[in-house]
Order: sequence, then structure tokens, then C-alpha cells
Amino acid sequence: MDLATEWKLRATGLDEAGSAPIDFHDFVATRSAALFRGALVLTGNREAAEDLVQETLERACRKWRTIAAKDAPDAYVRRIMVNLANDRWRRFRRMVPHQDSGGDRAAPGDEYGRIDSRDQLVRALQQLPMRMRTVVVLRYFHDLSDAEIAADLRISPSTVRSQLVRGMEKLRSQFPAHSGPSPQQPTEGTR
Repeated sequence: MDLATEWKLRATGLDEAGSAPIDFHDFVATRSAALFRGALVLTGNREAAEDLVQETLERACRKWRTIAAKDAPDAYVRRIMVNLANDRWRRFRRMVPHQDSGGDRAAPGDEYGRIDSRDQLVRALQQLPMRMRTVVVLRYFHDLSDAEIAADLRISPSTVRSQLVRGMEKLRSQFPAHSGPSPQQPTEGTR
């Protein structure tokens, strides 16, 4: 088999017999937006998220034949992305000293304040320990169950729940004004 044919097979996920369980291009078309959203929350930066998704998909393409044969290729690719994000985070933490950002909060009805709140949330997520942040992102941004997160991270479901509770407590402690009931929901019983 020539090199061009081998690369075409790799890129499409075909085996040598020509059967295609999942096409890599179709996978990228359907899942890249979700991968980008997860990467954006994991990295906190649009450019870094784009780089993370690109590197994730590049690694997935190299191993697509193996990944496509798995029961859950989406989970496998998500695992690649989480591992890459964690590696980048470790390198970044070694290079950059921790900086505390104590900014003022905007008024509740301010649209720019909502953007600032999102930015503060992403920054607060970046302050969480690696596994805790990963569990919170997989739960709330990818809507995965405890069992799915446990399988992705190769930990027990009880560890997922404890990391999730601790992570949410840390996030709530950084946003005490936002931890109470939502202003749209009644705080007292209705008649």
C-alpha cells in the first residue's frame, strides 16, 4: 500500500477492507463545536481553545482507526483533549506565578457585567485543581453523567461526585452574591 492511500485511510477511519464505521471528517463536522466549547472552558482563552481543539483532532486523526473501532469515539477524543489541557495547565502553572484578580462586580442588570461574570467564572474555573475543574466542565458544559465522567477519567463515580461538590463549593465561595436564589425565581412560596 502506498503512502497516499495509507494517509487517506487514516484520515477517513477506513480499514484496509474499505468499511467505514465512523468517518473522521463527519466526526469533526459534528463534534468540533462541542469540543471547542469544552476547550474554551478548560483553557479560558479563545486562541488557546482553538489550539487545543486543533491538537486534539490532530492526535485523534493519527489514531483514528483505533478510535473509530471503540464503542465511544467521542469519549476517547474528549479524553485526549482533557489530557492535553491538563498537560498545558501544568506547564503554564510552572511558568507563570499565580496572580489574584480582585475586580469590582457590575450591577445585576448590566449586560457588560454579564460578560464580566462569565470571564470571572472562567478565571475561577482556572483556579480549581485540575481534576476538579475537569469534572465540573464535563458535567456542566458537556452534560455527562457521573458514570460517563468516571469512565472518561478512569475514576470511581463517588470520586466524581465528591470532586463535583468540592469544585462547586469553591466556585460558590468566589461568587457569594451569585450563590443565593436566582432573582427570576420566587424566594417564598406562591399563593
